[in-house]
Amino acid sequence: MRKRLGRGGERAARGAAPAGRSTGGPAATAGGGPHSQGNAAVATTRDGRKLFHMRRAGPDSAATAPTVVFEGGLAASRSYWALVQSAVAARATTVVYDRSGLGRSPRDPGARTLGRMAGDLADLLGHLGPGPFLLVGHSWGGPLVRLTAAAAPERIAGVVLADPTDESCDLLLEPSMRRQERIGQLVSSGLAHVGLLAHAYREVLAALPSDAAADMREEGFTVRAMRTRAAELVSVVADLTALRESPPHLADVPVTVISAGRTSVGMNARVRELATASHAHRAARYPRGRHVIGPQADHMMPVTGPDVIAAEILRLIDGAAGAEESG
Repeated sequence: MRKRLGRGGERAARGAAPAGRSTGGPAATAGGGPHSQGNAAVATTRDGRKLFHMRRAGPDSAATAPTVVFEGGLAASRSYWALVQSAVAARATTVVYDRSGLGRSPRDPGARTLGRMAGDLADLLGHLGPGPFLLVGHSWGGPLVRLTAAAAPERIAGVVLADPTDESCDLLLEPSMRRQERIGQLVSSGLAHVGLLAHAYREVLAALPSDAAADMREEGFTVRAMRTRAAELVSVVADLTALRESPPHLADVPVTVISAGRTSVGMNARVRELATASHAHRAARYPRGRHVIGPQADHMMPVTGPDVIAAEILRLIDGAAGAEESG
């Protein structure tokens, strides 16, 4: 099913942080008030690594709603989810986190394969409780949440994939994509080294709440972040190939795949068309799949189309509530 929805804010960004920041306790803004993304905490992975996350509790009326957990794209920290998180906070508890080597989470000495990152997300869910959870993944976070959901579908109330990377898109396996990735890595690393990477995302920073923008400005454009970006890129071809050979099975889980409607840097009209076709293909593969297009959003949808993502999250929350009542 395909539907066109409305528009959101500006553009979006990626993030990572210095190692010395506080990783626990109540979060606060510079002015001393509560942080828009919630309270800070740390989860421990099965091999002892720490994952920084922020939990924004929903109202008492949302006590039975699934907890919404957000997963970012390539090298993306928690901060760029702030607009979507705020849009659904009145209906559910929300959690954002930093993958290893990003934001306030220490680096991972191991390979940053898709499977390892999906395992880390599963460890975070285990720390948060039994569920149910509603997983939201953007870009490279899309296949990541699919893997995590398929490993324990009984605790997943729904999945929202925001302009996700999808293995059915042949373009992603072409040599031209590897060249584009290398160029992007060199440019981003170079700008980070001279302290200019944040300038490229000034519209993103302007669109975010001030506290999330301050976090992203400090944490999101560092050399450390770009090293993590490079580590996450290493196994992309192998991970996409593995997904083609064994796609995650989500037969009983409602899945919404959202495509951006606008082109953007790195996604010209041809790439945009192929990506959208891959999203329609993925939604059609799921018995409870749905394909939505956000006409005013570009690939950085958490900032350019937060309302589109939020609408689909709320629709799945309503569906979960209806299923509970009928059950």
